[in-house]
Amino acid sequence: MKNEIWFEAGDKKIDLTKLTRLYPAVVIHAAGESASVSLEWAEMKADHIQIETYILVCDFDPIGSPPLNRIELCYSTKEALFLAMQEIREQFIC
Repeated sequence: MKNEIWFEAGDKKIDLTKLTRLYPAVVIHAAGESASVSLEWAEMKADHIQIETYILVCDFDPIGSPPLNRIELCYSTKEALFLAMQEIREQFIC
């Protein structure tokens, strides 16, 4: 379709025109549990947590609805996450 903007990461292909939310996060390990938290929170608590992976969260549900249609793209470093975010940004400004 002509109005689609595609971003590919690994085996995932995402139509960016259908996104309703896009944000960075991390999966952390703390107190024997794993959880997904905001990147900012993880950086503030860096002395007390262990980052397992960086993720770019792509939601496709309407704002205010539970995130049932979500894709999480995983990155091993913060730099790789930010590079992906830059690539997505460039899709919209070209």
